[in-house]
Amino acid sequence: MPPKKRIAIYPGSFDPLTNGHVDVIQRALEIFDEVIVAILRNPSKKSLFSTAERLEMIQHSFNGNDALKVDCFDGLLVEYARIKGAVAIIRGMRAISDFENEFQMALMNRKLYKDVQSVFLMTGLRWIFTSSSIIKEAAQFGGDISDMVPEPVKTKLMEKFPLLEDKLRLKPTKKGTR
Repeated sequence: MPPKKRIAIYPGSFDPLTNGHVDVIQRALEIFDEVIVAILRNPSKKSLFSTAERLEMIQHSFNGNDALKVDCFDGLLVEYARIKGAVAIIRGMRAISDFENEFQMALMNRKLYKDVQSVFLMTGLRWIFTSSSIIKEAAQFGGDISDMVPEPVKTKLMEKFPLLEDKLRLKPTKKGTR
């Protein structure tokens, strides 16, 4: 009998996916056989991108990696984990300020479903300041976010924020030409 697949779920809104998320996902893929990036459908939260757009951006950002699945869910995360047969819930941590809330959620998840572990992965130092909301705000005002998000996300952000597209199109190249 083959060993049981170790499945982890990385839940979030991913509105949009950032390179900080990508960093956590790549490291989770080194630990687990399969990682499910699970987009929470939260009708009370106003999102820039639809669930379908977020799903597509994540899939295109990891094109060709069979160990990565992208899905959507609503309701309790631990119920979703139980249905998927997950052994772990991945949580990305940027700073110590993230820990208290994440710790409380991990304890509640453990109480509700003892067969799933919470695994905290620190975001790489390069991405510690990055968040989806900061990226959206910078993009809205034409800030160059091209090295903070995967290419498919940058493309979608330029569609949402024409000012960003204008600034990036006019950005000088390394040789000083346009």
